[in-house]
Amino acid sequence: MHFSLLTNRNEQYWPSGSPDILFFTGTPAMHNLYSFSYVAGVNQSSMTYLVQDSSVIANFVLDSTGQMKRWLWNNDMKEWLLHCVFPGDPCDVYALCGPFSSCSNFSSPSCKCLQGFEPQSMEEGNLGDYTRGCVRRAPLLCGEKDGFLQLSNVQLPATPEPFAEGVGSAKECEVACLSNCSCVAYAYDNGCLVWKGVILNLKRLSYSPTGGGGSGVLYLRLAASELVTPNSEKRFKHAVVVILSSVAGFALISSIVLVLLRKFRRSSMVGASEAAQGFLVMFDYKVMRKATKDFSQKLGQGSFGTVFKGILPDSTAIAVKKLHHLPQEEKQFRTELSSIGMIHHVNLVRLRGFCSEGDRRLLVYDYMPRGSLDSYLFDDCSETLNWDQRFQIALGVARGLAYLHEKCRECIIHCDIKPENILLDVDMCPKIADFGMAKLISREFSRVLTTMRGTIGYLAPEWLCGSAVTPKADVYSYGLMLLEMISGRRNTDRSDDGKVVYFPLWAALKLHEGDVLCLLDGKLEGYAKVEELSRACRIACWCIQDQESRRPAMGQVVQQLQGLSSVSMPPIPGLLQKLAMDDRMISGITEYFSTSLETTESFSDNPSLNHSMVIG
Repeated sequence: MHFSLLTNRNEQYWPSGSPDILFFTGTPAMHNLYSFSYVAGVNQSSMTYLVQDSSVIANFVLDSTGQMKRWLWNNDMKEWLLHCVFPGDPCDVYALCGPFSSCSNFSSPSCKCLQGFEPQSMEEGNLGDYTRGCVRRAPLLCGEKDGFLQLSNVQLPATPEPFAEGVGSAKECEVACLSNCSCVAYAYDNGCLVWKGVILNLKRLSYSPTGGGGSGVLYLRLAASELVTPNSEKRFKHAVVVILSSVAGFALISSIVLVLLRKFRRSSMVGASEAAQGFLVMFDYKVMRKATKDFSQKLGQGSFGTVFKGILPDSTAIAVKKLHHLPQEEKQFRTELSSIGMIHHVNLVRLRGFCSEGDRRLLVYDYMPRGSLDSYLFDDCSETLNWDQRFQIALGVARGLAYLHEKCRECIIHCDIKPENILLDVDMCPKIADFGMAKLISREFSRVLTTMRGTIGYLAPEWLCGSAVTPKADVYSYGLMLLEMISGRRNTDRSDDGKVVYFPLWAALKLHEGDVLCLLDGKLEGYAKVEELSRACRIACWCIQDQESRRPAMGQVVQQLQGLSSVSMPPIPGLLQKLAMDDRMISGITEYFSTSLETTESFSDNPSLNHSMVIG
């Protein structure tokens, strides 16, 4: 039993998942509103539900995005607020990535062709449309020359066919699929399942699914030319055995030596390894000193430390943050270890390890060859990011924040989102960095009272008034950064006569006038997808609302950026409305930005806009 959304009257668009004792597994958010009762019988099953609070006014709306949305009426604000959206995971949408493609929310792009396949349309894929899917590079030969590729940790594709003709083992299931020319994949889990024709809705997992569809191992049928040949595989296995045998003794001796060395060194350690809980590498200070050439290749400097480039003995490039000898550096060191040291995501910088010897504190990260986002936005000497690159970076950062806020065991508030803390790898994939100010919140609590932290120019109003903060503080900073990505200018600048001009006010006014193109970075010369530009501007203005309850969650921002959820016109934030009431302010801003748009002037050389002041 499950609830489904259908398309074309009979095609499944999204299933709710199977019911358990409390709720449908794919809709845990509904547990907050309803009490469910599920009874499974031999001939029939039934489910009943009761509204927990009869005073709550709510409705379901199936809108043009194909999503079922649950809205709650807020009597204080006199407006409908979005409570939950189904499907919340874009990968659960039927055939989103097309045939022979897999979907994952932990990679960019989310749709990727399976091994042995290539995009049917490269042009559409570059535009973000993957619905046509992928085609084989080499055709099947319909015989014993075909083979199977094992795909582990996947949510099995849609519409399998049970194969019950005397099949009692995985090997028999493989033979049955191989003997049928239309069979393209099989799986065996208490029974043989086969897929014929095409494969749809294959989902790559990084954790156990919360509902909807089985997960396990899929065996994909490929031509022999796409697979490792048996002889080469045997040679490889033989080589592995020889290598392992030859180094086994050395590894044993090395382990004994390491144990002895750690005993001698333990007195100089301060227990940082406990924070890492075995997930990180504990580097020797001498190794780091040699890797960084005595800390000579400086990459940058922040409030708590200086970052140097280094090369490990295996030629891996690293970035080493050497913390200053400040009273708060130990707290910053442990904060970073306890936050990003435990998690992995494609849009979070990877912390490889640390060094803690005496009073020396080092953090070792993957090296990001393209540097930080701010240099591409505000530095005239750097290459200009085109619109597609900016949009994908904005989406990647949103995914990273959504993971921190919603997917980790404890909610992690970054507290310092700004372009300087967004690093870019060789493929321009964004990585959120610098977790020294991060705050961890147990899932039992929704907010935390903490000292003000972050960078002036990106602080949410609740920081400034001393209120308890939530992940919505990161949302506010993200909205301000998104405006900077759109415009290629700092949000705050000074005109020639010394007056402060505030770009978000100009952006909100122009958005309401329907003139979003004037907000675009002049270096792009108007080359942008207007629909995406308008959507991004609306999202940014929703993110910088004064009331945190009005700001969207980062998971919702991801859906909105992907076009899976509509974005209404946001109101002008209250603080901006007060500025807008000053006619002189509006006149000055209009004159300033009109002039700067004509000359495409850069503001990055103005030292007053460095935004480097940090409040601990």
